[in-house]
Amino acid sequence: MSNDLVLYTHPMSRGRVARWLLEEIGQPYRAELLEYGTTMKGADYLAINPMGKVPALRHGDTIVTESAAICAYLADAFPQAGLAPDPTSPARGAYYRWLFFAAAPMENAMVTRNFGLNTTGDQQRMAGWGSYDLAVDTLEKAVAGREFLAGDRFSAADLYVAGLLGWGLSTGGLPPRQAFQDFAGRHASRPAAVRARELDDKLLAA
Repeated sequence: MSNDLVLYTHPMSRGRVARWLLEEIGQPYRAELLEYGTTMKGADYLAINPMGKVPALRHGDTIVTESAAICAYLADAFPQAGLAPDPTSPARGAYYRWLFFAAAPMENAMVTRNFGLNTTGDQQRMAGWGSYDLAVDTLEKAVAGREFLAGDRFSAADLYVAGLLGWGLSTGGLPPRQAFQDFAGRHASRPAAVRARELDDKLLAA
């Protein structure tokens, strides 16, 4: 297996989304498993990601961290996979919009709520997500009755949003709205998603 693409990950992390994207592009890659509190905070890995968090991707001499950035990078690095609208397409705007809405406002809303924090008053004006309810309602409107978020084909934005929805529904971070269940379930059945899930589940079992 080629060492040109290396995914630094853990099966209980956002690395699951990055692995799914790697399975979609169909290029050889190596997954390097890191453990919380030990190898993830070791000097070797901190030289790759000073945050000591996964996932991270090495592609030759290029290092990319942050799961949404990894997805966007790989979609552009391997255009033959068709996972991003053409840069000149009007769909490119929606692609960026929902990929990064999920990665920032939506995830922040879910995490802060999980910590027992709720924005009120001026906090809602300052916070990029406004409030948890606003972010959830916005995401529901984006996916309701739609197969794809950007154009007429599957993209890295659909993958990222479906991954976030799957995580949120399984942990209780999102309400079990039908639109969320439909969108996440449809894309989670893709062959690449199934392969990625099986690989990470096997690591967990071990």
